[in-house]
Amino acid sequence: MNSLRNKVQLIGHLGMQPEIKVLDSGKKLAKFSIATKEVYKNQKGEKVEDTQWHNIIMWEKNAELAEKYLTKGKEIALEGKLTSRSYEDKNGDKKYITEIVASEFVMLGKK
Repeated sequence: MNSLRNKVQLIGHLGMQPEIKVLDSGKKLAKFSIATKEVYKNQKGEKVEDTQWHNIIMWEKNAELAEKYLTKGKEIALEGKLTSRSYEDKNGDKKYITEIVASEFVMLGKK
C-alpha cells in the first residue's frame, strides 16, 4: 500500500515546449505544463468545461526523452508524485509551487 500514498496519474496536452536545464551536478531536468480537461453538466443541464493546468518535472532519462519527443500540444499520459516547495522571489516574497515529478510517461494520439 505504500506505493499508493503519493501517486498521481494524468492524461493531458502539453501547454508549452519542455524547458530543459542541465544542473551544475550534470543532472538533466525538463519542466513543462499540461492541461487536463473535465466536461460535465451543471445543475441547469448546461455543458461545462473545466481546464486545470499542472506543472510537470522530469529528471534524467525522462528529461532526455521529453527533450527529444515532446512538443507543445502533444497528448501524454503520465504517472508520478505530487511535490510542494517554496522559494523567495526577487522582491523577497515567499512563493509556493506544487509540481508533479513524473516517473513514467507515454505519448498518446497520432504519430
